[in-house]
Amino acid sequence: MNSKSLSLAVRMIVAAVMAVGTGAMAQDPGPERFRGAINDSAPVAGGTTAWELHGPWSLTLNKETGEAHFSATLTMGLSVLGQTPTNVEAVNLAQHTHDITMDGKVTYNPTDCPPAAATTPPYVARFEINGTASVFANGSTAPFGQFSQLQVCIAGGTTDPNVPFSNITLVFADPAAKHFGGQAIHGLVRSVKR
Repeated sequence: MNSKSLSLAVRMIVAAVMAVGTGAMAQDPGPERFRGAINDSAPVAGGTTAWELHGPWSLTLNKETGEAHFSATLTMGLSVLGQTPTNVEAVNLAQHTHDITMDGKVTYNPTDCPPAAATTPPYVARFEINGTASVFANGSTAPFGQFSQLQVCIAGGTTDPNVPFSNITLVFADPAAKHFGGQAIHGLVRSVKR
């Protein structure tokens, strides 16, 4: 009786371990949903001020297809820095909104993402999404057109990172780059959900 009970107990334990192991392998433990905020400025060509960009963004990874969906809702307006007192009125700061969405292909460990500024702590790009972004201004087609190529990079701490996902950069190609600039637009990763 004892050996039968022991044999049954061993088989049940082996079956339970195999079931847990199979379930763990079937679920990819990597992040799937990211959220954060854009908070940056973009130069105005030939101007003495800059555009300020602020707003939330979200990104959802689909690991089965290797694609991601990105969206951002930004407010944009001229900075008061470099403005004369008479120009610091709502009408003269040209405040407006941008709704940006993109579905694109995911590349892990990319090498072409913008690096951290030389005067800030370094970070390493974890993945990037490239695709055609749809950009609206104040709820209508933007003056520069609706579609532009966009690169979105998610980065984080370097070796032995405390925060593996901390930074985001957006880089537009023309025609949107004529409005946002061709430089990287920076923001932060606020939450990561698995």
